[in-house]
Amino acid sequence: FSELGLFQWAIDTCRELGMRRATPVQRRCIPRILSGDDVLGIAQTGSGKTAAFALPILHRLAEDPYGVFALVLTPTRELACQLAEQFRALGSPLNVRCTLIVGGMDMIGQARDLVQRPHIVVATPGRIKVLLEKDPDILAAFSKTKFLVLDEADRVLDVGFEEELRVIFQCLPKNRQTLLFSATMTNELQALLEISANRSYFFEAYEGFKTVDSLKQQYIFSPKNLKDLYLFHILSKMEEEGIRSAIVFVSTCRICHLLSLLMEELDQAAVALHSHNSQSLRLSALNRFKSGQVPVLLATDVASRGLDIPTVDLVINYDIPRYPRDYVHRVGRTARAGRGGLSISFVTQNDVDLIHEIEAVIGKQLDRSEYEEKVVLEDITKVYKARRVANMKMIDDGFEEKAEARKAQK
Repeated sequence: FSELGLFQWAIDTCRELGMRRATPVQRRCIPRILSGDDVLGIAQTGSGKTAAFALPILHRLAEDPYGVFALVLTPTRELACQLAEQFRALGSPLNVRCTLIVGGMDMIGQARDLVQRPHIVVATPGRIKVLLEKDPDILAAFSKTKFLVLDEADRVLDVGFEEELRVIFQCLPKNRQTLLFSATMTNELQALLEISANRSYFFEAYEGFKTVDSLKQQYIFSPKNLKDLYLFHILSKMEEEGIRSAIVFVSTCRICHLLSLLMEELDQAAVALHSHNSQSLRLSALNRFKSGQVPVLLATDVASRGLDIPTVDLVINYDIPRYPRDYVHRVGRTARAGRGGLSISFVTQNDVDLIHEIEAVIGKQLDRSEYEEKVVLEDITKVYKARRVANMKMIDDGFEEKAEARKAQK
């Protein structure tokens, strides 16, 4: 880091946080951001993209601290929370004031925070758009913003956020620096690059949808009605196999909620993270998992992007994702920053084509797992009984009605 032109306090902070050597995306992007270039950085998950934009922003902030210096946009609330934590950690010598603006939290308090002009604002596009439209004082707070960052830019530039981005861009000064970082290259990013080819620096350490070599990727071929048995068997053996924590990915909020009730009935400690939960429940679940209080996180794809939790040794695809890029992002939650990791995918007869597509895209075949069905079936009575109870609890807690009401509200 001492060769990249950063202040000594930033280099010392990196050392204290255990960041000894800059990664390729940091080595190439930090000097260009410091020199005033717009940057598009494409690099695989776990390659240190956050520090690649946070460090030069904080360096420039130290030279001239004022108002809302940077706005960082990201697609999910959980990722926004993590980015805010990282800015606070890296900017601790500056006493950097960083505000989190996401849905599901008190809007009046957030408006008050923005009017007080924190240095860094980390936000999801929907909530910041609403606040910008409601209050002219908040508009004024962004009049001298130096940096706009789109993290997980492929998702932020998705058509779902088009209206939000239009409002946000109109509120920012034209002479800002724009930094886009993503783990995957998409048509939208390619088009942006072609438009701004002469004015921006492009870093690409991306060779298609790749998974890291330190990740062991396995599959279990199983009938659909045995997936719960395999899940319970694997999770109950975590401690003896030296697995510190695991993330289990599912396709819907309903399955996520049902599995959390099932695990509770089986006395298996787990927390659930999905969009039907309130923001306070989502944050609580993530904090309990990150702190090691609970070893298993059941999650939809809201947890598949950007989350960096070093203790995650295992990722389970309870449901196979529809798109190979989602598989790459999911399994990228383990084996990060050179560490080892394991992913196990539950494959039913309906998933065979999806798995072949994933294998073709990542350029490697998944290995068959060694778990024996005969051993797994020993718990069949216990698991099936727990599943019946979980189904009844789900009817009692009115999950389906709440889901329908939420759909109607949307």
